[in-house]
Amino acid sequence: MPAALVRRILLCLLIAVPAITTRVLGMVFPPVVAVLVFGAAVVAAAFLLAWAAEAAQKDISGALAIALLALIAVLPEYAVDLYYAYRSGSDPSYRHFAAANMTGSNRLLLGFGWPLVVIVALVVARRAARRDGAVVPSALVLPRDSRRDIGFLAILGVIAFAIPLIGSIPLWFGVGLIALFGLHLWRAGQAQSVEEEEFIGAAALIADLHSTARRVLVVAMFLGSGAVILASAEPFAEALVASGSALGVDSYFLVQCSRR
Repeated sequence: MPAALVRRILLCLLIAVPAITTRVLGMVFPPVVAVLVFGAAVVAAAFLLAWAAEAAQKDISGALAIALLALIAVLPEYAVDLYYAYRSGSDPSYRHFAAANMTGSNRLLLGFGWPLVVIVALVVARRAARRDGAVVPSALVLPRDSRRDIGFLAILGVIAFAIPLIGSIPLWFGVGLIALFGLHLWRAGQAQSVEEEEFIGAAALIADLHSTARRVLVVAMFLGSGAVILASAEPFAEALVASGSALGVDSYFLVQCSRR
């Protein structure tokens, strides 16, 4: 295994060790310290997840791998929200924390994340066109195989308006959304990618490994990072709420801003 890859994985594991040790030994930290310890562990696990998911494109259909990568990439962010949602089932006081966490995440993604990707891509494309003496593009043209993804997003965007109309999110609604995502994954798995995937950074180092070693490492990274996230989500969420009182900040505001 390349030394550069070993260093990166070890660094992430070292960052996650305090959180795992704390959970195993049952240690208790002040809320602000706990937020830093468990938050750092979730971030480190997110790096491992992203590297493993990107390298998995070497062995999985390109469209399916991208769909899975998108799902896996947001799991660390939504792990805390899942805890708040679960906890609100028995403690109604956590409902507004679940809403705060969800709205903060989606505002960051829709209001900043997606526009930033488009702007950066357009700037790079315009610079490349000027350098090559080609026509400078004024907009990004998506490939034809992106129609499936845009179509699913459009359908889900329309369906989302049903939530304020219904006034709640019933169980059947959630099941339907999960079924639609499963359909999207199935359709993505049927698509054949003719372009060879390009890898950079840690994902490239993993992708260059022998097939057996690569698959074992990817599975191990998935399982290890998943364990770190599961172990850290609950204490991080509780510490985040408690930190509001410790810092003199409204807990709802702190939970919402934590997604930024």
